[in-house]
Amino acid sequence: MFVYPSGVDVSSSALRFLSAKLRQHRQELGTRWRRLSAGRQALLTLAHLRNGHPYAQLAAGFGIGTTTAYRYITEAVEVLAALAPTLAEAVRTASSKAFVLLDGTLLPIDRLAADRPYYSGKHKRHGMNVQVLADPFGRLLWASPALPGAVHDVRAAREHGIVDALAEADITCWADKGYRGAGGTVRTPYWGRWETLSTGQQAVNRSHAKVRALVEQAMATLKSWRLLRKLRCSTIRITSLVQAILTLHLTSSGR
Repeated sequence: MFVYPSGVDVSSSALRFLSAKLRQHRQELGTRWRRLSAGRQALLTLAHLRNGHPYAQLAAGFGIGTTTAYRYITEAVEVLAALAPTLAEAVRTASSKAFVLLDGTLLPIDRLAADRPYYSGKHKRHGMNVQVLADPFGRLLWASPALPGAVHDVRAAREHGIVDALAEADITCWADKGYRGAGGTVRTPYWGRWETLSTGQQAVNRSHAKVRALVEQAMATLKSWRLLRKLRCSTIRITSLVQAILTLHLTSSGR
């Protein structure tokens, strides 16, 4: 396999943060020697998460075995995932905001047609449902654990306790029609065909759409980590990957 120099468009603060956490993790384990330093392990992990390169290619580039690359990346992801904010912590942060934006996204996975629990009828493909909270400027605040793609957004929000948590904190939440009937402080647009809505209802829906559109920035932030654009790993690892990426984003953005 040929090896060539490449780049990773991730801030240096994210690399320094992960390197420090890995050095601390190694000290706690009492590790004396590794094939890669903590800094190189951090770079290996960032390359995998950001660019989505497979383990074999990364292993060749870093001069280690494929199994070692998998083990190092998995270890770093677990370290990062453990640092991700909980829903309660995200709600405390959101309490200082005028409102929050809620939306769901489908992370594509390589499942067979027979795997119905992972098939999203809305998106017409297999994937995992992840709920996202963003601030009024569209900045990512929190991402939920991943659920099978067949789970509807409003059901996912309830299962994660998002609706109840926002209601208890009295935080107004803007969401799309997929959350109709959620209750609490969740605001959704008027339901029905456009031509059947009154002039006032149409105006409300236009205003609602302008506010809610900002959540797409948070989705774009999440999907900028190319690994999430097509996941080929076990579905039980996807939550850890999402939480690890959330930690890196919040760290590099200074929040």
